[in-house]
Amino acid sequence: MPPPPREEALHGFFASSASPNRHFVDTDSLSVGDDGVVRYVLVVRTPGGAENVTFEGIRCAAGAWRLYATGRSNGEWAPARRDDWRPISDNSYDRARAALAYDHFCDGPVSPRNRAEALRGLRQGDRKVLP
Repeated sequence: MPPPPREEALHGFFASSASPNRHFVDTDSLSVGDDGVVRYVLVVRTPGGAENVTFEGIRCAAGAWRLYATGRSNGEWAPARRDDWRPISDNSYDRARAALAYDHFCDGPVSPRNRAEALRGLRQGDRKVLP
């Protein structure tokens, strides 16, 4: 599991104008495995101050995502109870994952070649990030 996210490593991205939540990827955690899976820590913050932290993966070739663990307030990880691969749907629940997969990381079914390419893909969407 990656270390807990650091505030200075969080990179915001636009997920949906229908949600007031703010979405971030912990760039320290971003990696691309030999298996082609893009792994990252996702941080979602609500306007009321609640925060959800998850360690996830996206498999571009399958259009699927997987939850590995959820973050606890003390910085520890709790392994996911359900860690199977699930299709990415462009609905309100999966919108952040769909945005990461289709707007930032995946070129169709092709994963980024490496971490640097994944970071470039994440940053290319900067113009979409709401203040």
